[in-house]
Amino acid sequence: MATNQIVSKQPVERLKRVVVRFAGDSGDGMQITGDRFTATAAAIGNDLSTLPDFPAEIRAPAGTLPGVSAFQIHFSSEDIITPGDEPDVLVAMNPAALKVNVRDLKPNGWLIVNLDSFAPKDLEKAGYATNPLEDRSLDAYRVLPIAITKLTKEALKDVKITQKEKDRCKNFFALGLMYYLYNRSMDNTILWLKTKFKNKPEFIEANTLALKAGYALGDATEIFQVTYEVPPAQLAPGKYRNINGNSALAIGFVAAAQKAGLRLFLGSYPITPASDVLHELSGYKNYNVITFQAEDEIAAVGAALGASFTGALGLTTTSGPGLALKSETIGLAVMAELPLVVVDIQRAGPSTGMPTKTEQADLLQAIFGRHGESPVVVLAPQTPSDCFAMAFEAARLAITHMLPVILLSDGYLANGSEPWLLPNAADLPAIVPGFRTDPEGFEPYMRDPKTLARPWVRPGTPGMQHRIGGLEKEDGSGNVSYDPENHEHMVHVRAEKVARIADDIPTIEVRGPQSGEMLVLGWGSTFGAISSAVTDLAAKGIVVSQAHVRYLNPLPKNLGEVLRRFRRVLVPEMNSGQLAMILRARYLIDIVSYSKVQGQPFKRREIMARIEKELGVGR
Repeated sequence: MATNQIVSKQPVERLKRVVVRFAGDSGDGMQITGDRFTATAAAIGNDLSTLPDFPAEIRAPAGTLPGVSAFQIHFSSEDIITPGDEPDVLVAMNPAALKVNVRDLKPNGWLIVNLDSFAPKDLEKAGYATNPLEDRSLDAYRVLPIAITKLTKEALKDVKITQKEKDRCKNFFALGLMYYLYNRSMDNTILWLKTKFKNKPEFIEANTLALKAGYALGDATEIFQVTYEVPPAQLAPGKYRNINGNSALAIGFVAAAQKAGLRLFLGSYPITPASDVLHELSGYKNYNVITFQAEDEIAAVGAALGASFTGALGLTTTSGPGLALKSETIGLAVMAELPLVVVDIQRAGPSTGMPTKTEQADLLQAIFGRHGESPVVVLAPQTPSDCFAMAFEAARLAITHMLPVILLSDGYLANGSEPWLLPNAADLPAIVPGFRTDPEGFEPYMRDPKTLARPWVRPGTPGMQHRIGGLEKEDGSGNVSYDPENHEHMVHVRAEKVARIADDIPTIEVRGPQSGEMLVLGWGSTFGAISSAVTDLAAKGIVVSQAHVRYLNPLPKNLGEVLRRFRRVLVPEMNSGQLAMILRARYLIDIVSYSKVQGQPFKRREIMARIEKELGVGR
C-alpha cells in the first residue's frame, strides 16, 4: 500500500480519477484545505492538477457571492493535464459557495454542505429566496447536510483558544471527512500542522482534533455507503515535487542564472497574480539572487535594466497593467540592446478588471505594445511545470541574443499545480554570456555575424567605455545618430535580430495526423484542455490534430507550412482572438477563432463541443 493510503471498513470502490472542489468564504481556509489535500495526493503518488479560484475583493462581505473562494483538485492513477471539468464532490461551506459552484457538480455527485451556515440571513446574503436544502432544487445530487461548525466546536471544547479560532478550524473537519471518503491517511497533514504552528501548540491541537473529528464522523456514522480509492499513477521514474507555475518560474530563473554564471536581479512591484514570484525568489539569496521591491512598476523595470547593464541577469515580474507601465523602459532595452526578461502573468482586464481571474489578453500588448518599432521576443509556457523550462529559455534567449524577452504566463498557470519531474542540472542547455573584455577593435554595436547580438560589456572594463541610452545609435560605433538612413537600417537590424531567433528555437510539432481536416492550435494555458479534448474525441472515433505554440515572436519557422496542410485551423484563446488575428495577417489563412473571456480557463468539454460543431458531428 502506498504511503498515506489507507483502506476503510466500508466497501471500497477503486476509481481511476476524481475531481474534488472545496468552496467557502475567503476566510474559511479553502485554499489551505485544497493545498493539504493536494499534498497528500502527491505523497501517495497520484498524478494531479489543481485550480485555485480566489475572490477579487480583499475583504468581500462574508457570505456573499463575490467573497467565494474555491480550490479544485483533479487526482488520478493515470496521466492528467487539466484540473477537471465537473467535480465529483463539492464541499460548500455556505449558501454563497453552493450557489456559485453547484452548477458545475456532476449529476449524482456528492454535495456536502455546512448545515450551520444555512440560516435565513445566510440564504439572504447569497440571494436565495428559499432554502435549497428543502426546496428539492438539489435532487440531482447526493446531498449530505452536516453541522460542520457545531461538530468542530464540540471536538474542540477543551482546547484553550477563542470561539472564533475554533470556528476557523472547520475547514480541517471537512478535510478529515474527505480523507475518510478517499481512504487517505491524515499523517502528512498532521506533520504539516506541527511544522506550521510549531510555536503555537494550541493551534496544532485544535486543527488536529478537527481533522480527526471529520474523519471519525465518516468512520463512525457510515454516512457514505461506499468509500473510494485512487491508486498511485505510473509516472516516469525520477524525483518529483508538486509545483505551481509561479514557483516553477522562480526556480527556472535561478537555474538559468546559475548556468550562465550570473547574478540574478529581480526588480518587482507587487501585483496579483505575480507577487509570489517575488516572494519565492527572495528565499534564494544563497544562489546569488537579489530581490528589490520597488516603489512602482516603472522603478522596478528600470532597476532590472540597470542590473542588466552591470552584467547581471535583469528580471522584472508583473501583470497586464504593470506591463503597460513598463513599456517605455522595455523600449529602452530594445534600443540599448541589453538582455532583460519581463514576466507578465496575465489576468482579466482592462484596468484592474478581475485581478484574481485568468486571461490571455496581453498577447498583442506583448508583441506590439510599445512606441516606435520595438520588436521583442515573446514566449508562453503551457503548463505549471513548463513554467520552469520557459523561464530558463527566456533567460537563455535574452542573454544569447542581447535583447528583451517577454514571458506570458497567466493566473491559471501561476496558481495551478502539478507533479514536476526534477531535471538533471547537467542536462540543461548551456548559457554563455557574450562578455567582451578585449578593447582591441572594440565597437559597442559591433555584431555577431550569426545572431546580430552586440557585445555585453561590464561598466568599468578598461578601454571599453561607451554611450548608453535611448537615443538612436549609429551601427557599429554606437554614437548618437540622427541620420535617416542609419535609423531605418537600425530598425531593420533590430527586427532581423528577433527574426533570426527562429533558427534557435524548435519547430512546431503536430500531434496526430500530419495533415487533414482540422488542426486545433493553442498557446499558453489552453494546452491541457485542448489535449484532453483531442484525446477524448479520438476515443469516440473523431480524429483531429493538435499543435501548441510556445514561441509567439518569432513564430516557429515551419508554422505556416504546417497550417496550410489542414483544411481548417481552430484556435481557442482566452481573449477575443488575438493569436488568430496574427496568424491571419501573417499567413493569409482563414483561421477559425474560438474565444472565451470569462476569467475562467477552458473546459475540456467546451473544446470538444466546438470541434464537433465545426466538423458537423456529434450532434
